[in-house]
Order: sequence, then structure tokens, then C-alpha cells
Amino acid sequence: MTSATGIAEPLERDAEIVIEPGGAIRHYWRDLWHYRELFYILSWRDVAVRYKQTVAGAGWAVVQPFVSMVIMSVIFGKIAGLPSEGRAPYPLLVFAGMLPWQFFSNALLASSQSLASNANLVSKVYFPRLIVPASPVLVSLIDFAVSAVVLVAMMVWFQFWPTWRVVTLPAFVGLAIVAAFGPALLICAMTVKYRDFRFVIPFLMQFGLYISPVAYSSAVVRERIGEPLFLLYAVNPMVGVIDGFRWALVGQGAIFWPGFLISSLCAVVMFVAGLRYFRTTERTFADLV
Repeated sequence: MTSATGIAEPLERDAEIVIEPGGAIRHYWRDLWHYRELFYILSWRDVAVRYKQTVAGAGWAVVQPFVSMVIMSVIFGKIAGLPSEGRAPYPLLVFAGMLPWQFFSNALLASSQSLASNANLVSKVYFPRLIVPASPVLVSLIDFAVSAVVLVAMMVWFQFWPTWRVVTLPAFVGLAIVAAFGPALLICAMTVKYRDFRFVIPFLMQFGLYISPVAYSSAVVRERIGEPLFLLYAVNPMVGVIDGFRWALVGQGAIFWPGFLISSLCAVVMFVAGLRYFRTTERTFADLV
């Protein structure tokens, strides 16, 4: 606004800030949308930091899962002699499982430590804290998209083409996000108070890689331990996610729906539990970080 003298006057009405008791709680989800630009800025910053001063840059998102796939294919496919699914080559079977696992592992590790890493930001200004652990998930999705290029190249190399099931892949990507974000919220909130989780989670991720059906087909597990015990094994949310990815990309038969539904239900329950715990403890973060 400009006065008659040509001097700009402050827009007092636009600059007015109203602080209401409990307003932040009532309008939390609306505030989350208003602060979406902060979410984009944090995500872009994480992408830049992740590959800053690296020679290979985003190539690391390709190298890590590819090398892991080669090692697992040799150990489990050649030495152990475990079978693939249908006519899919064993390296394709492994990489189709490695893709969602890498996303899950990267998202969970980065999100669980995000509040402690952004202590200066969290302790000084108000904004919905949910933005902080959510931004690493977007970064992990970018890594996932880069790694998926390797899968396409492998399909071309092996002359193995996906069927119509590939159109269902976005649904399984959504399930992978739910499976990763729920535990991430829970661990992120707990890490603020108990920093021991910074050391526990990487160890659990290494252990989880081998108990999840990444290097082998879950059909082999079901055949060896029987269906009743397999339903207990399927409590691991990543069993359903990996089975879904393989069914959409390289699977030949029908998906084992009882195990898939149990895994999906566990992923949703953990997401709701993680979100509720995060929201309950969120107001204490600024004092604890």
C-alpha cells in the first residue's frame, strides 16, 4: 500500500498474527498443507546433501543395490541353488525384491534420525514436525526411481518383459511407503528421547535384510516351513511389499493372498500406531532435541 506522499506503508492487517490456545492442534493438518514449501525445501536440501562432493553422484543409488544383487544371486542362486519364480532369471527375482527393500531401508534410517539431525530448526520455530521425517521418504523415492532404471536395463538384457500386472506397481509402491513411514515415525519420536536407537536401527536393518524374502522367493519359505508358520512369517510388513513387487514385475503365478493381507494389515497398523505416537509426543520435541 502507498500513501499520498508516495511512501510505502506496512500492511498491518496482513501482518497480524493470531495465537489461539490449542489452535495448532485443531488446525494441524491445514498447517501441514500451508507449510508444503518447507517440505519441498527440506527434501531438496536432503537430496543435495546426500550427493554433495561425491564423484558418482546419483550413481550410488544404482551401484549399491546392483552390487548387492550380484552377491546375493551368486550365494543364493548359484551356491545354495535356490529356485526362482516361474521363468524369471534369478538376478531379476533378487533385484525386484531389492528395489522395495532399499527404499524401505533408506527411508526408515533417514526418517528415524531426521528430528535429531534438525535439532536447531525444531527447537526455534513452529511448524508441523511431521514434515521433518516425511522429507527423507521423498528423497528415498527419488533413489528408488533411479534404481528402477537398472531393473529396466536388466529386463532388456534378459529379454524378459513384464505383463499387464506392471500397471499395479504404484499400489505396491504406496504400500511400501506406508510400511516404511509408520515405523519411521515411531522410531523418530523415540530417538529424540533415547539416542540409543541411532545405533540399534542400522543393526536391525542388516538383520531384516536376511529374514525378509529379498534374496530368495517367499514361495521357498512357504514350502519349507508350511503355510501356518508362513502366516506368522508374514507379520513382517516387507513380506507383502516384496511379494507384491515381484508379482507385478516378474511373477508368473498367483499371489499368496493370506500372507499378503496379513503383511498389509500389519503395515497399516504400524502406520497408525507410529502416527499416533508421533502426534502425542510432538509437543515435547523442542525441549528434548
